[in-house]
Amino acid sequence: MRLFTAIELNEDARQAIAAEQKRIAGVLGRSAAASLKWIRSEQMHLTLVFLGEIAETQTPAVIDAMGKDIDQAEPFPIVFAGLGLFPAHGAPRVLWLGLSTGATEAIELQRHVAKRLSPIGVTIEERAFHPHLTLARWRETRHADRRRLAADDRGGEIIARVDVGTVTLYQSRLSSSGPAYTVLARAPLAGGTKKCDVVRGAER
Repeated sequence: MRLFTAIELNEDARQAIAAEQKRIAGVLGRSAAASLKWIRSEQMHLTLVFLGEIAETQTPAVIDAMGKDIDQAEPFPIVFAGLGLFPAHGAPRVLWLGLSTGATEAIELQRHVAKRLSPIGVTIEERAFHPHLTLARWRETRHADRRRLAADDRGGEIIARVDVGTVTLYQSRLSSSGPAYTVLARAPLAGGTKKCDVVRGAER
């Protein structure tokens, strides 16, 4: 099973970020914007720990771990701001949105989640965690796109705030209509709440 943990977005944040995507597409121009695969608003999330393929025999332990409260972390707000590109140099492949508020708390939360999953055999990426939300991926990338985006980046806040009260464990399934995300568990932060449902989304 393909699993990951993430911070969910509310609908207001999704709509605000979608509006920012539309603005960026206008800055890039029709031809350049068409070379990107834009993440749809209903697919947006902020990944904390990507587990990858997990054996079905191991999944119950992961679900159990991610269904328990994270008492070490209290609810906190995040606010999105600032464009970024992966890789840091050369032709860009991924366009993302950073955080102006809550980055430190998100990094700490990711550490708690990783620490919870490691003892049950989940391999955690060793590279430093950089909280971000993917906006688009390039199908065909050009150095000129980096220059345009660098010149346009206002660095200001997007009117998109999320009050983080839980961490969600998702299973991702591929289908002809696109990936489907199933919520397997939610781990409330201290004083948070949880619920379970099924949502649709995109690959990390």
